Amino acid sequence: MAIAEQNRNEYVSAQPQTQSARWALASLSLATLLSSLGTSIASVGLPSLMQDFDATFQSVQWVVLAYLLAITTLIVSAGRLADMFGRRPLLLGGIALFTSASVLCGLARTLWLLIAARAVQGLGAALMMALTLAFVAETVTKDRIGSAMGLLGAMSAIGTTLGPSLGGLLIAGFGWRAIFLVNVPLGVLTFALAWRALPAHSKTGQQVDRGTFDVVGTALLALTLAAYALAMTFGRGNFGALNISLLIAAGIGVLLFAAVQARVNNPLIRLASFRDLQLSASLAMSLVVATVMMATLVVAPFYLSRGLGLDAAMVGLVLSTGPLVSALSALVAGRLTDHFGAHRMMVAGLISLATGTFLLSLAVIRFGIAGYVVAITVTCIGYALFQTSNNAAVMTGVGAGQRGVVSGLLNLSRNLGLITGASLMGAIFAVASAKGQEGIGLLSSEAAARGMQVTFQTATVLALAALFLALLSARAEFKRQRLVEVSQDL
Repeated sequence: MAIAEQNRNEYVSAQPQTQSARWALASLSLATLLSSLGTSIASVGLPSLMQDFDATFQSVQWVVLAYLLAITTLIVSAGRLADMFGRRPLLLGGIALFTSASVLCGLARTLWLLIAARAVQGLGAALMMALTLAFVAETVTKDRIGSAMGLLGAMSAIGTTLGPSLGGLLIAGFGWRAIFLVNVPLGVLTFALAWRALPAHSKTGQQVDRGTFDVVGTALLALTLAAYALAMTFGRGNFGALNISLLIAAGIGVLLFAAVQARVNNPLIRLASFRDLQLSASLAMSLVVATVMMATLVVAPFYLSRGLGLDAAMVGLVLSTGPLVSALSALVAGRLTDHFGAHRMMVAGLISLATGTFLLSLAVIRFGIAGYVVAITVTCIGYALFQTSNNAAVMTGVGAGQRGVVSGLLNLSRNLGLITGASLMGAIFAVASAKGQEGIGLLSSEAAARGMQVTFQTATVLALAALFLALLSARAEFKRQRLVEVSQDL
């Protein structure tokens, strides 16, 4: 009877915890949706901005670039600040900053004010992106982290998919300002949920590390990442003297940053942490996989329009297959990760990714839309499996005091992969398809297929390299578990 009463009491006390965890996870999901929606929704408004502000494309593209640069350069620093001052106040501050900047974007009367507001919005997004992953360990039990990561991955994919279509509808009905103002009610709801549901203190009981903030390292890292991002985006893949100069500056910045981190007492990033094979391999794999996936966004539209002869509406419909599959697969991937383990699912995901990119590299035009849809489905299932399991493996293996900065590093590696992929994969496609052509706008179906084949052959090699790293990481984890078991037996 005493045991039954104890079990009943434990069940009753667990109910509020479970309910609170669900609401907390809902707020983290909305924060993820907001940050990904902010990335994808603005692109569709560029033509309207050119007309309204009487500006060139080179000018209005900074509405997108300012947001991405702010996230890329500041996301690691955002994670470090959260480790120092607490994740809850920083995440709430990020949501409030993003929402307030959305109001400024919607009310901007000049293009440069809009660009400045987008940079501030990007800072808010950096805080949200860095801290949603870090907060998962504070809201769910260890055996449910995979499912939580899958939910966040699904929300990110939904935000990316929803952005262009929602943006188009809002612009058609209310004008371009609506694509920014739509974030305001969503931001207010997210803030209210997060304020109510997120835990004020760490479940581990670990005290907040209020060490000094590495201002010099932060500035060096931001300038280095900005130089690299600009080198990859200027000229749309056509490298010139400016791109090379920026890459050289980024290389020098890396050396200076490493030197500073080795000397300061409280570095932004502890270089010794990269000696951990698990972390280093996960970051490298994240970068490589993001580079591979960017090819599906940069190259596939040319293949579908030129190679298969689809009109714009059909191209958009077929391209939506990938994000839709990613969103649905991420939910299943979370449960599989919890059941079979993160490293097994990581390997399985990369096998699926490599298989999908190989199928895309065949680019057999006679198979038509069905051939592409099958290949992209296999690819995106693999991506969802990898992304969910990789995030789960990293965030469960890091100490509570480092979760913010490591989450920032994970997001940074993904962003750098996307930036690299946009330039690298676009350049490979342009070179491979240009033989015998007068320009990329005049591609024949054969040239588009040839470019597709070479691009995804390269992507397959990269996917196999990531798979090799995953196998090494899984082997190291297996050895570590064996040592733990042997020590326990002794």
